[in-house]
Amino acid sequence: MTDVVMPQMGESIVEGTLTKWLKKAGDHVERDEPLFEISTDKVDTEIPSPAAGTLSEVLVEEGKTVGIATVVARIDEGGGAAPAAAQPAAPAEAAAVAPEPKAQPETAPPPPPPVEQAVPPVEPAEPTGPLSPLVRRMAREYSIDLTKVKGTGAGGRITKQDVEGFIASQQQAQPAPAPPPAAPPPVQAPPVQAAPPLPSAGQAKTRIEPLSTMRIRIAEHMLASRRTSAHVTTIHKVDMTKVARMRDRHKADFQSNYGLSLTYLPFVVRATVVGLRTYPLLNASLEGNNIIHHNEINIGIAVALENGLIVPVVRQADEKNVLGLQRSIVDLATRARSRQLKPDEVQGGTFSITNFGSFGSVIATPIINQPQVAILGVGAVEKTPVVIDDAIAIRSVMYLSLSFDHRLIDGALADQFTAKVKQALESWSEEVL
Repeated sequence: MTDVVMPQMGESIVEGTLTKWLKKAGDHVERDEPLFEISTDKVDTEIPSPAAGTLSEVLVEEGKTVGIATVVARIDEGGGAAPAAAQPAAPAEAAAVAPEPKAQPETAPPPPPPVEQAVPPVEPAEPTGPLSPLVRRMAREYSIDLTKVKGTGAGGRITKQDVEGFIASQQQAQPAPAPPPAAPPPVQAPPVQAAPPLPSAGQAKTRIEPLSTMRIRIAEHMLASRRTSAHVTTIHKVDMTKVARMRDRHKADFQSNYGLSLTYLPFVVRATVVGLRTYPLLNASLEGNNIIHHNEINIGIAVALENGLIVPVVRQADEKNVLGLQRSIVDLATRARSRQLKPDEVQGGTFSITNFGSFGSVIATPIINQPQVAILGVGAVEKTPVVIDDAIAIRSVMYLSLSFDHRLIDGALADQFTAKVKQALESWSEEVL
């Protein structure tokens, strides 16, 4: 018998929340196969099984927070003979009781069939790809076979919206026969009124859903940042034409040689490094009345997840070229979305960048990632008519939004830094291959 314990995911972490079991009692598991998911103050991740065998006991239920080294389950490495023996024992007892009353044998069999038939609908609802606890819960509540739901999330993942859309489509399919009997013209008005009830589907008008552990952490972090820093945002327009032309010239070779898409983000990170070297105070952090000057430039890159946000860190960003930065960004983003990040990979950032332009946003005012003193927002690159030497030209334009902590950074310094980043991008000459 092997004990499965809550691991310590970082030196400063003393507890974790078990958010989801990926296996249930009685299931066979292989060594290093994902067993359950946990959420900590730093990161959400999957925990692999420490041994191969049968998951004989689950000691900690989903949603419970326990300290590190707490035994959360036990694995029987002998193959799980005990659980198998427990099932035949129940029918044996039922058979022994059956001979006495004749009415009971007839009433006893009916309960098992419905119970066993109610479970399969949940079993097939296990499509390929990870599922969030909310999606699983909705599938159980509405008896939905998730293999019939088309996922629109990353990698075909099924989202909450996909499930709601599937429910709505089924509801519309059921009332469909009702309109035919009401074919006369006077009855055509009620169908318009019948549309509003469809979203509710006989259910309550509201549905209460508790915040996930990650969402709670994000909310706490955002409110703490607002209470801590004196937020101010400055916005600069950048001519990205030179970068756009270089990207267009090399992106095909980049994809064929390295298997990576060449985006605008590594160019922005590289230019940000130039700005931080020139104005290192923006690479500092505040601790009480003390300024902590960082000798390393570790840039956090905000990554959007299906139900949250995480900021993994590109370490020693000043030592990487465009290729190295693109590799690091893709690697961190991929592992963030598959819950494979380690706690150390989301700590130690000295400056952050959020690329809301990837979702089409042009301008935003990001919130500072504490205890840092600034965060750079990157808007979408769009072709725009601009005036150059009294003539109209088409240029690739982007907006940079720098949110900074006015307790330490003054507006003049913030503008000088952003202007330096702008200059590095507009006068780009560094080759990427």
